[in-house]
Amino acid sequence: MADIQRRLQALSEDYAKLQKDLQDTVTSRQKLEAQMQENLGVQQVRVPPWRSARMTLTTEQEFEKLKDGETIYKLIGPVLLKQDRTDAESTVKGRLEFIEKEITRLEGHIKETQAKMEKKKTEIIQVQTSAQAAVGAGPQAVKGRA
Repeated sequence: MADIQRRLQALSEDYAKLQKDLQDTVTSRQKLEAQMQENLGVQQVRVPPWRSARMTLTTEQEFEKLKDGETIYKLIGPVLLKQDRTDAESTVKGRLEFIEKEITRLEGHIKETQAKMEKKKTEIIQVQTSAQAAVGAGPQAVKGRA
């Protein structure tokens, strides 16, 4: 009986580790999703003070509204630096591609972890069932001998 309890304890610990791993992976995916939405959706465009203080547009709207020759500024720390339009577009595109790949990788890890959890759950149920059968058979075996 002690062996069964140790096995159940080990399986339960493994299951708890898988749950934590799943939770951490889901949290990471949510952070990436937020970064993706930030890059897809709202980005802050800072323009020189003589034009307007600050505009908030989607990335696509930003690039569509730009006319040829307009300057794009990139905020690096407290400093605004001029940036070429193609550089800005490729930076955003590259960032989005990286985030998409990471999300895909994490989704695969989530599915894999869920499958491992389901397998552990099945093992736990099997061990519990066999333990209950052993406990149930024990008193009957003693009665039969008496």
